[in-house]
Amino acid sequence: KITKAFPGEEKFGLVSQMRRAAVSIPANIVEGFKRRSPRDKLRFYNIAEGSLEEVKYFFILSKDLNYIASTDELITQAEAVGRLLNGLITSIERRQ
Repeated sequence: KITKAFPGEEKFGLVSQMRRAAVSIPANIVEGFKRRSPRDKLRFYNIAEGSLEEVKYFFILSKDLNYIASTDELITQAEAVGRLLNGLITSIERRQ
């Protein structure tokens, strides 16, 4: 949603990268969920964590470029997702 207000010249740059990273988070969680081995599950969940960090960076960059006014709520939501994802990873690691 937030990228709709970005300048047109960012459509194939920052907007594309931000949306790709954001879509990658749940996609990798779903793919990891369907994997049978804990090792495979963790691989996809770790990729999701990396994509989440990438999205958080894009929030900060967007603020630095004055495309958004504040990152506070966005970062707070991203960190909540990160805690959930970390809990999922920890639960799988404990079962190994």
